[in-house]
Amino acid sequence: MEKRILFVFACWILLFTSLKTEAQIQAGNVMVGGDISKLDLSLDEGGNFSFTLNPKVAWFIVDNTAIGGYLTFSLTTASGDGSSISYGIGALGRHYLGDKPGNLLYRSRFFLEANVGIEGDNPAVGDNTNGLGIGGGPGWAFFVTPNVSLEALFKYNGIIGFGSAVTSNDLTLSLGFQIFLPTSKLRAMEKDLKK
Repeated sequence: MEKRILFVFACWILLFTSLKTEAQIQAGNVMVGGDISKLDLSLDEGGNFSFTLNPKVAWFIVDNTAIGGYLTFSLTTASGDGSSISYGIGALGRHYLGDKPGNLLYRSRFFLEANVGIEGDNPAVGDNTNGLGIGGGPGWAFFVTPNVSLEALFKYNGIIGFGSAVTSNDLTLSLGFQIFLPTSKLRAMEKDLKK
């Protein structure tokens, strides 16, 4: 029974990775999605709950390169310590490496992402910092379909500003997804909504 399950799983992986797809990362298309990191759902009594949510939208100005905006919101609750909140809004840029999918699997691409904006880190206990937020790092996107990718992003995030601390620094590993839409489809959707 276990051998059959492994065989079926191996067949699915081979089929899934052998299908060539061209991702919608050409000039004029739009990327919409986000990622989540620092997810902690403690099951102990009085345990912590925390997450960071990062929605993003970007337009491809040339093939493989997009610019746009991001929001970030982080919440941490701890019994007895109160709640911590972090926030941010700003501009982001993303560049996909290579000419065609195929960097690790046939349907994947590596990318670099950077951001700059106004951010704040306000923990319930410890130093807070509010000011200029900067970040950047490498990521990997696996295209489930030509228009949808699942992603992993390893990123440095820093804040330089004012508060009880001048700087705040963080390294995060986040998981997320993106949807890639041709602008022609967006225009059609806009016309349908106006009817």
